[in-house]
Formats: sequence, C-alpha cells, structure tokens
Amino acid sequence: MSSKLKNLSDYKPQDVPNGKNVRIGIVVAEWNPDVTNSLAEGAINTLLKFGVNENSIVLKYVPGSFELPLGAQFIIEAGKVDAVICLGCVIQGETRHFDFICQGVTQGIIELNLKYDLPIIFGVLTTNNQEQALDRAGGKHGNKGDEAAVAALKMIELKKTCE
Repeated sequence: MSSKLKNLSDYKPQDVPNGKNVRIGIVVAEWNPDVTNSLAEGAINTLLKFGVNENSIVLKYVPGSFELPLGAQFIIEAGKVDAVICLGCVIQGETRHFDFICQGVTQGIIELNLKYDLPIIFGVLTTNNQEQALDRAGGKHGNKGDEAAVAALKMIELKKTCE
C-alpha cells in the first residue's frame, strides 16, 4: 500500500505486542542523516512506548544503506537479539546506482531473515526525492521508523506463538 494512502505512524496500540524482555538491534545508515536519524528516533521512541527497556536497544551506524545487511549480521552475531531493524534512505538520482543499492539491500535483508531465523525489518525508504523522504521520516506521511518498530514487535510475537 502506498504511504500516500496510509500514515506510516498509524497503528492501533492494542494491536502492538509488549516489548518487555525483548532485545532489539537497530542499524542506521549515515547517508542522508536528516532522514535516517529521524527514522531512528521514531523507531526508538516507539519501542520505548511499548515497553522495550532502553538498555535492550542496540543502536549501531553504518556508512550507507548498502552496508545495512552486514551491520545487521554483526549485531546478530555479537549477541542475543530478538530482531534487528534496518533503517536507511536511498533517493533516486540520475544514474542506475539507485536500482543496484535498493536491490542489494533488499536481497541482503531477505537472506538474513532466512539465515538467522530472526525478524530483520526492512525500514529503508526508496524515494524519488528528498521531500518524499522527509514526508516519510516524521513528516506528513508519518515515520517509517515507527512502522519498522511495530513490525519488529509483531514479528517477535509471531515467532513466539509459532514455537
């Protein structure tokens, strides 16, 4: 569904599982910091709102979105986490670089989900311009970081109910 039709920060609090006793990694791309720092802030605030202890959030930074999958793998292999949220922003430019980065990040995150049997959440904006990115990083379309945090909590809960 297009975020033009849905606010990324719109969820029913009663539908979000409690985050008490979960540990979540967040890996954030440094590229486009006005956007990615806002995504991280949204994710952290949402996790705290739903009971995740501040000390149970592992926050790490990587140079760009392409490095998100490896950063997530480092967090997974360094210690016990129940999920990892990958936050980045790739803005369309004049070359095909956008396509290669988006495809690589997407495939990398898919592979991590399957390899580690853990929720690795895709919180990467892929927009046509800076305005669209800002609109989805706390602007008029909400914050993709909020949505990613809620998705992490829901996927952790799903895994628990399936074990």
